[in-house]
Amino acid sequence: MNYLKRLDPILIQAVIAAALSFAHIHDVALAAGQTGWKAWAYPVSVDLLMIMAWKRIRTPDVPKLGAWFWFLLSLAASLGANVATAGVLDMENLPVQLRVLVAGWPAVAFLGGSLLVHSRKPSTAEEEPQEAAGEPADEAPEEVPTGPVKAPEKPHLVTYAEAADSVGVADVTVRGWAQRGHIKKYEGPTAGSVRVDLKECTALQARRPVSA
Repeated sequence: MNYLKRLDPILIQAVIAAALSFAHIHDVALAAGQTGWKAWAYPVSVDLLMIMAWKRIRTPDVPKLGAWFWFLLSLAASLGANVATAGVLDMENLPVQLRVLVAGWPAVAFLGGSLLVHSRKPSTAEEEPQEAAGEPADEAPEEVPTGPVKAPEKPHLVTYAEAADSVGVADVTVRGWAQRGHIKKYEGPTAGSVRVDLKECTALQARRPVSA
């Protein structure tokens, strides 16, 4: 309600100003020889052109220069009618130039309205997609390996003694490999027990130099 109370004076002032301007344009058209409904059509034409131009000015991403031209032209027509009816001109005997302007206004207003209607915002669907700068237009698709992927082999876990017996070394030798980190230690089935990979032990023994 507070918003409406602040807005009411503005609306009242706008209605009064529009009504006065509307009447002045009508009086000028009537004095220029436009009788009957034609005299009332002139203020409607001027005000509608001004509203259309202002709406186009407020629309984003559309040309504004033409809209400003038609807005200022309709504003000048409205302002000129207000001044003409203020006693500046003899309303009983208007100048020929003003009569010509009044007679030519419908064609001018029709042209302005047509241009404003057709200066629409371009549709995004009609815009061609633009490639990002610095990026290649076409990139070769990444090759995806085909066929089954071989699963990693599982370690063959055995005790120190079993590994030593299999590769032909002493038990303490395998234990030393594990302690020095040459082969990986795995947790055994019971608490505190250790297992090693027999494949690692075999590969390590194969790399050891053969004593003479």
